[in-house]
Amino acid sequence: MSTDATATSSGTALPIDQQIGAFWSESFVWISNHSLQIVIGVAVATLIVAGLMGMKALGLRLCRSDPGLNHWRSTIGKALSKTRFWFMIAVAAQLVAGYAQAPGLVATTVRFAFTVATALQVAIWVRELVIGAIEHRAGGNEAQGGLGSAIDIIRLLVTVVVFAIAVLMILDNLGVNVTGLVAGLGIGGIAIGMAAKGIFDDLFSALSIIFDKPFRRGDSVQWDKTSGTVESIGLKSTRVRAVTGEEVVISNTNLLNKELHNMARLARRRVVQTFELVYQTPAETCERVPAIIREVVAAQDKCELVRAGVTGFTATGIAYEYQFDVHSEAYKEVFDARNAVCIALLDRFAKSGIDFVHPAPVPPITDPLPRQPAA
Repeated sequence: MSTDATATSSGTALPIDQQIGAFWSESFVWISNHSLQIVIGVAVATLIVAGLMGMKALGLRLCRSDPGLNHWRSTIGKALSKTRFWFMIAVAAQLVAGYAQAPGLVATTVRFAFTVATALQVAIWVRELVIGAIEHRAGGNEAQGGLGSAIDIIRLLVTVVVFAIAVLMILDNLGVNVTGLVAGLGIGGIAIGMAAKGIFDDLFSALSIIFDKPFRRGDSVQWDKTSGTVESIGLKSTRVRAVTGEEVVISNTNLLNKELHNMARLARRRVVQTFELVYQTPAETCERVPAIIREVVAAQDKCELVRAGVTGFTATGIAYEYQFDVHSEAYKEVFDARNAVCIALLDRFAKSGIDFVHPAPVPPITDPLPRQPAA
């Protein structure tokens, strides 16, 4: 069929109803003259569609094998399971049209459908892979509990960016000049970014928490002058329950800009204690004190002495220091161990006749001015 079917002699496009009629006419003639090639193309396309459906079924199986969706196979499985049937049909149509030498209007229509379907399908795959990678890094339970709001915003941003790129690619393949559109989007993005700088700072801080994992919900942390337990991690702020009872809300940006101590990741905690003995203590007794401390510390569960000995002489007595480690992350166990060691030392020193330095008594407060005799 000549090209006059789709355009007039002056190059003006035909009305839409005439274009539809020309499309069906060309299709009928093409099917009549290339029936064998079309049958072969359909057979090959059927195999390809079956392969794509098998790939989708494999993705669903990978997801079912990991109910918690915490492994990479579930991320890949989610992406494969999102393979759409309209994409399969577009791939099959493009294969048949290319192999059977479809006429111009039919080939153009099929190519247009294939371009749109491929761009959207790739966008869906990329979206699932990116979001799956972020959720995998954040951890399933953490994403649902402490960072749920941040994950939702990230999912939305990834979706918008991926599909915006897909739309630009579709328009570019259709011959539309997208240079001005891209420039406009870039300028608009810069303006929005400058206007919402604080929000984006906190968003990127939330991303840092997701990927670096400096702490999790339930960890005991010390930040600046605040010590407490992390209760929730949001998109903009983190809420910490202070040891004094109140809830402290800290901006994610400020939280990461200062030194933060995560007390929940300690394999051990070190306890340092000091005391003084009276100067009347014999040298032999002073020499036995570190051994006594070692025995007392070793008798406590999860405790290990690091060092003990005389550190100097003060105006009141002989100064000692001892350090021991408690192999526990729970501060309560550390507190109880320190209490047990102190009481055991008091008992051993009392039985051995070792005397601590007693603090000097506080003199009573007296009136500095002499009282006048009553008149």
